Amino acid sequence: MTHDAHEVVLVRHGETEWSRSGKHTGRTDIPLAERGREDARAVGDALRNRTFALVLTSPLTRAAETCRLAGFGEAAVQRDELREWDYGAYEGRTTAEIRRERPGWTLWRDGVPEGESIEEVAARVDRVIPELRSIDGDALLFAHGHVLRILAARWLGLDPSGGRLFALDPATLSALGYERETPVVRLWNQPVT
Repeated sequence: MTHDAHEVVLVRHGETEWSRSGKHTGRTDIPLAERGREDARAVGDALRNRTFALVLTSPLTRAAETCRLAGFGEAAVQRDELREWDYGAYEGRTTAEIRRERPGWTLWRDGVPEGESIEEVAARVDRVIPELRSIDGDALLFAHGHVLRILAARWLGLDPSGGRLFALDPATLSALGYERETPVVRLWNQPVT
């Protein structure tokens, strides 16, 4: 296998009622909205001609349903490491609501009370990356916005807070890979519809 040919395709789950309204959705297991289901099928159309040696999904419904509707459910292996950041006391709240109590708050710098630290999320994705680097062929991951952003940062060798630099919309395609032996971003936040 040459590193140049190896890609890790990332798919953030489709739209949910909470993602549409900007609520932090970590461990709350909510389904896709109708638009999210439509977009998941569009992801499948965009990937129809691709072959993947490994397909992983978060076990949370919104990611697993996106995977299934995209046509990869039969091949997918659920991984707890791909669950979204546990937002603790900020679960279900918008950034604007949080900032009324904590002006200037940012998840990347300030974290969350009663939830996971950024280092804990990074430790989870760091357990997946060696497997992604070792497979012979491409990989496909279905997960969530913040965990995938941290995974991208860690793939590049950045501090986990580097994930703040990678905006990621629902039901978009991104790809990590290599330029020769150097880990790179090959595609980011590409809409499918």
